[in-house]
Order: sequence, then structure tokens, then C-alpha cells
Amino acid sequence: MSQYVALGSSFASGPGLPRGSAYPHLVADRLGLELRDVSRSGATTAHVLRKRQGRRRPQIAALDGSEELVTVTIAGNDVGMSLRTLIAGLPGWVSGLPVVRSRVGATFDPTAYEGPLAGVGASLRDVAHAIRVRSPRARVVVVDYLTVLPPSGVPTPPLSSEHADVIRHIAARLRDATAEAAAAEGCILVSAAAASADHHAWSDEPWTAGAGWPLPRRPVAFHPNASGMRAVADLVVQSLG
Repeated sequence: MSQYVALGSSFASGPGLPRGSAYPHLVADRLGLELRDVSRSGATTAHVLRKRQGRRRPQIAALDGSEELVTVTIAGNDVGMSLRTLIAGLPGWVSGLPVVRSRVGATFDPTAYEGPLAGVGASLRDVAHAIRVRSPRARVVVVDYLTVLPPSGVPTPPLSSEHADVIRHIAARLRDATAEAAAAEGCILVSAAAASADHHAWSDEPWTAGAGWPLPRRPVAFHPNASGMRAVADLVVQSLG
């Protein structure tokens, strides 16, 4: 069995990046550990705990108790954080189409995100607890999401200031819930969100990709780029001493 198992969503798996560029692979190389990476784009806490993602078993099934290290980055899809950012970043001619405009309005209605936000803390605690039970010998590192947006008041074209503020609100709630879950279950917290505050997608040295069409071997818009993955790997290694 692998010495290191990586769980999570796209901020762990690195969609669009060259193979081996995501932070779990960099951590494994740095620490000399054998890696089993079961993170996958689109994953939610349910896909970690109990739900199949396509033909894949729940990610928690990768743990058998022999692991030395487990990392997890999850719950962004529970609250639709990346999806909302991608929708808000659509070109004006696309977002202006009637069918798209109605979808955007529904996506940014508070009733669409406040409910999931209210329950995400409990879901994150369930994930952390389940990892602890399945891998009692492992060091468990909970890694939150890289910061994508600059502080309020800084322009974020093509995102409107209204949409950007909603996404900041969701990201802040998710960051806090992740920290609380890690503390409740005695896990190591790596706050990629705090470390990347000055490396948002509109900065001079971004750790996430800005708006744009997907291209081969390029990160998906508003997702970690290679610099961001290297930075997160550094943070994880540092957290382990």
C-alpha cells in the first residue's frame, strides 16, 4: 500500500497541468514517499466519504491504515466556489445571452449558496474524522484552497465587483470551516489561502490562472498554476517539519 495518499478535488489534482505537477506529487518526491493520488476534479466531500465519482470508488477507500501521510483539499465543489468563478468569468457576449444570464442570476442568488455554506463545516469534520479512523497512524494534513481573488475594491475583469464579492464571501466561509474541522480532529492545517493572498490571479506573481479558454497543458481558469502547486507543496513539507 502507498505510504502517502492524497484526497481531494481539482485544487489537489491540478487539471490542465503536466502530469506530476500537482502538489501531492511534488510532496511525495520531496519526502521520498510512494504516492497514491485519488484526488479528482469535481470531487465533493460526498465523493470522499461515500459516493462514487463515475466508476471510481469513494476516495476514502484508498486508505487501509498503513499510510504515513494523508493530505486532503476538499469542499470547494460542495459550495460551488470554482463553478461560480468560472461562470462569472465568462466573456460578456456569452454571459449576455438570455439563457446564460438567467443561469448566472440563479447561481449568484444567496438562496443558492447560503444553504451549502451552512452545512460545509459538518461535512469537512466528517471527512477529517473518517480519515483519522481509517488511518490512525498517519499524519493528516488538511490543505485549504489557494486565494483566487484580490481584496475587495480591486478590479477583477471580467468578473463584476458584485460577483467577486459573493465569491470572496464563499471562499472566506470555506477557509474558516476548513480550519475549524482540522482543529476539531487534531489535523495539521496548511492555509494555502492565507499564504497566497498576495498571489491571486490578478497579481504580478499569480499562483492561480486567470480567465481564459482551456488549452492543452495549461491550468484551468481560476485553478492552481504550476507556481501555486510548488508553493503549496512547500507549505505542506514545512508543516511536517
